[in-house]
Amino acid sequence: MIRIFKQTTENEENYALLLDDLKKTKSDLDLAYANFENVVDPDLIDSCIYQVNAVQLRYKFLLGRVKQIEDSYAKNPLELLGS
Repeated sequence: MIRIFKQTTENEENYALLLDDLKKTKSDLDLAYANFENVVDPDLIDSCIYQVNAVQLRYKFLLGRVKQIEDSYAKNPLELLGS
């Protein structure tokens, strides 16, 4: 029983870290868009486009992981029995 409790708390900590990383990535994405809107040099525009694309891919990956974890919580048979 202690092992189950420890694993649950570890999963919750990992989930919290994942959400924190998602928020930081969203902030990075906002910053990348702001940079893109303010540059005029063609080389900097290309650089900003690559930066936006890279951060978008990271955000998409993290969001998918969060949704995957949330879906696994929703499909937990113990939660369904309690409803």
